[in-house]
Amino acid sequence: MLGAVLQARDGDLRVLLWQRAQQPHLHRWALPGGRLAATEDVETSIRRQLAEKVDVHKLSHVEQISVFSAPDRFPGRRVVATAFLGLVPSDIDPEVPADTRWHPVADLPDTAFDHGEIALTARDRLRAKLSYTNIGFALAPAEFTVSELRRIYSAALGYQVSATNLQRVLSRRGVLETTGRTVSAGPSGGRPPALFRFTNRDLEVTDPFAVLRPPSRGGQD
Repeated sequence: MLGAVLQARDGDLRVLLWQRAQQPHLHRWALPGGRLAATEDVETSIRRQLAEKVDVHKLSHVEQISVFSAPDRFPGRRVVATAFLGLVPSDIDPEVPADTRWHPVADLPDTAFDHGEIALTARDRLRAKLSYTNIGFALAPAEFTVSELRRIYSAALGYQVSATNLQRVLSRRGVLETTGRTVSAGPSGGRPPALFRFTNRDLEVTDPFAVLRPPSRGGQD
């Protein structure tokens, strides 16, 4: 089993990779993972492995992506991998081992086996679900301003999102609610930004036919 752990932070959608310490593909960057224990279900297993191997304990969401079974994906013998998407909120900065690092999904290093393909598959799954579910809760802090949420969605989707439109769409779907609190307006002054939160921090389909699209050349969608 392999875990593609993603986080939207500092303007990028990032994936957690570690360097292999053995052949094949010695020193190449790889997704963390391991074998399913006899007493575990698959989600328990991937959470344990991520906690043990790369010290990631605070996954806000985990789901199975797909099974990767190309006959030549692993040299010398047949190895089938079940891959999982894991999400870490933007305000969490887990301490990872020296051989582990966050990499922008848009600029992946030379990866072991088909792990680059798996990371891109995880990215595509996340982007699709941002359109029709409330999965943004798993990328965002517990409370946030609309500007902060816009930056998270923009990093995850790979294009700039309109804060006004994002708030309107998510509020219409009943996904967002105000906390009744604000944060400091900062040195530039103006109205203090309101703090929001997701109404539900469990995954749910909010609009099964919705598709978020990049803005047209004439302006923001």
